[in-house]
Amino acid sequence: MTASIINKTIKSIVAASAALIMAASVAACGPNAATPSEENNASNGGATTSKATARSLDEIKKSGVLKVAVFSDKAPFGYIDKDGKNAGYDIVFAERLAKDLGVKVKYTSVDPAARVDVLTSNKVDITLANFTVTDERKEKVDFAKPYMKVALGVVSPENAEITDVSQLKGKTLIIAKGTTAESYFEKNEPDVKLQKYDQYADAYNALLDGRGDAFSTDNTEVLAWAKINKGFKVGITKLGDEDTIAPAVQKGNKELLNWINDEIVKLGKENFFHKDYEETLKPVYGSDVNPDDIVVEGGKL
Repeated sequence: MTASIINKTIKSIVAASAALIMAASVAACGPNAATPSEENNASNGGATTSKATARSLDEIKKSGVLKVAVFSDKAPFGYIDKDGKNAGYDIVFAERLAKDLGVKVKYTSVDPAARVDVLTSNKVDITLANFTVTDERKEKVDFAKPYMKVALGVVSPENAEITDVSQLKGKTLIIAKGTTAESYFEKNEPDVKLQKYDQYADAYNALLDGRGDAFSTDNTEVLAWAKINKGFKVGITKLGDEDTIAPAVQKGNKELLNWINDEIVKLGKENFFHKDYEETLKPVYGSDVNPDDIVVEGGKL
């Protein structure tokens, strides 16, 4: 890939990022979005108590639509591009799943804390929103095989770079609600003041505006964000355990779960996720990141 193509792609993502706040707000107000009450009832990707029966594979095929929950403000994984369309690493995966099912995709934009609720309420068939697998979440949803590896990262202004967690003591750390960063810092770093936001776009705006000293979320995401936002640096590139990211379905929906697992194994044989990386992530990361540090093929670590 030439430097001109990479620069063009990065500029496109930067342009898209400028529109993310508006896009996220529109998505949050739209008919497919999780409501504020649902978000308030959810914690760490949790869910409300309501539950509706998941659709079978035959029902999905007959409807002609696969309903997928994704982010709309987390470039380059799930975001709204300059043309107003869903784009990113997760979106390429979702489109392939729908294609192999012989249906189209209907996207539902979610905030981090609503990713479980949209499954339990049967608003979507699959949550594919950069969803990290945790023991707590496993109690509420069923995760398929992984397609990414991830740890936490911390991004901060270059002129006040945070390179160690100890530097955050008594300072304000920005996080998104319902993320592994929220649970990690609440459990392990009680001396760090957490400033919480429902949407990633709002969290990043808070960092840009200087309302907090740093922001923590998946290292894959902050590394990408820092590449296109000059003056910021990821001083902590790996925090906590290395986790995996996987599709999730409603608890007990074994039919769809098994189909997705078989699909992930099949896609691994054609090196699908590395191709997805080349298309959506490499233009941002460049040569700074080894794709094998992120990509999981065939569900095998």
